[in-house]
Amino acid sequence: MPSDPITRLEKWKSRLGAPDLHPLHQCLADVSGRRFTEANSLIRLHECLLFLRAYPADAEVARQAGAALASFAQRVAELSDLSPFEDAAVSGIAGTSFSAVFSFEVARQLAARYPRHIDIDWKNYDGEEKLGPVLRRFLPLIGEDWPVEAHVPFRAWMDAARPPGSTSLGWLLRQIAALPLDPRGQADLYDSLELLLLWRITASASRSTMRLPSRKPYFHRNPLLRRAEISLALELEAPPLPVRQLAKAEARKALDLILDTSAMRYRELYGFTHPDTQRVFRADAGRGVDIVFFGVPSEWRLPLRAYHAGMFFKNGVPAGYVEVLSLCERAEVGFNLYYTFREGESAWLYARLLRLFRQFLGVRCFSVDPYQIGLDNDEALDSGAFWFYRKLGFRPLQPAAAQLVEREEVRMRRTPGYRSSRRTLEKLAHSYLLYECADADSGAWDRFTIRNLVLRCVRMGAGDDVLRALSADESLVRAKHGRDEARYLHLTQRHARLRAALINLGGGREAIPRAGTPAGT
Repeated sequence: MPSDPITRLEKWKSRLGAPDLHPLHQCLADVSGRRFTEANSLIRLHECLLFLRAYPADAEVARQAGAALASFAQRVAELSDLSPFEDAAVSGIAGTSFSAVFSFEVARQLAARYPRHIDIDWKNYDGEEKLGPVLRRFLPLIGEDWPVEAHVPFRAWMDAARPPGSTSLGWLLRQIAALPLDPRGQADLYDSLELLLLWRITASASRSTMRLPSRKPYFHRNPLLRRAEISLALELEAPPLPVRQLAKAEARKALDLILDTSAMRYRELYGFTHPDTQRVFRADAGRGVDIVFFGVPSEWRLPLRAYHAGMFFKNGVPAGYVEVLSLCERAEVGFNLYYTFREGESAWLYARLLRLFRQFLGVRCFSVDPYQIGLDNDEALDSGAFWFYRKLGFRPLQPAAAQLVEREEVRMRRTPGYRSSRRTLEKLAHSYLLYECADADSGAWDRFTIRNLVLRCVRMGAGDDVLRALSADESLVRAKHGRDEARYLHLTQRHARLRAALINLGGGREAIPRAGTPAGT
């Protein structure tokens, strides 16, 4: 075994299922009592502990990993150089801080929950000239300074106006929220500032310690499930997963946890910023995985597609997130598994997510955007994301990409251990990927993209075929703006004329049925 204690601990991620766990318990005890003076070593330790807390071999491993993670604010305080902790792959560790630009709604929520720990990063903010037009809306006397003087001390103006004990950020957010503007207008005004905010991560609100409450832990007494063991076809035909709607207080706590987890990694997801707080669901996916998912309220919905988002948790630890954009029976799925957990049961987890959304939304065709497999995404190229999807049964839609896949798969069969070059992966990343369930209309959506659809609608005068079909069916209109977009989606799946028009305008081969064709035929 390696002498480095962190390397020894990391080796256990691939040894789950070993009959004797005493060496793992001892290894955890060793690293918990050891002092580390270098940031990168401490980061490695943190991410390994977080993995073992999410994938514990037994209750003792979960306890030891959790206790070690709870000590990280103290460990970080002993370091002199904290800059490595600002990397988006590892940000959010207790005792660290980072700067980022957040949207109005996210900044409001963070400032409300952590009023003493987040403020404007005046030291690094270089857009102060943008403050003048905004501040004059509620500080009229700044007109004596800002338009005619150089080097206006905007921070001093805000410090003079804000009440004692408040922050510049908190004061500014309250002033903008009080303006006679609708929510989008307020958001646009704040976002025009591109404010850089400094967030100091506390021990209690950090990736190190934040957890979704879970009733029963799952212990990995056997080796982790690998991709070769997962059949997406069987998974999608399996019985429904248990799903329950969360009560208001439980939903609010879950949504706060989700937004904080995402923001700590410099990320904002449309649904996390604008969640439908009235309908938040929690699915028990098995093996210690819970999926919390929801749509967006009526005022934030997209014109045509139904929108749903969620975060998944492994034994309470946030492990990644998902975004689903659905049209009729086609769902475009964005899947992001946090870097820390990519040696876990990724394929099984992804299959469970698709199973859940097939169950909840009635979709039968899953699409993967080129960005997810490497288009302008170095992280996806480095991880070989294309083959993750391909080996689950997805197929590329571009003919050139399909031919290239055939050649690569021949090479893989002939040469064990063969791996596609980065250049090959870059070529493959230009194509959408598609997976069709057994009951799907095979090939119907092969040439469809939402961008083709909306651009053709614009050129054709707002897409008369689509809009006419939507407005002619009052039930569709009501469902689109009703309690949940799932009902809207189910109706579009049965509306043959609308579905055909969407496929045709989006680049498909299917013809639009003649006027008078009954819906649902």
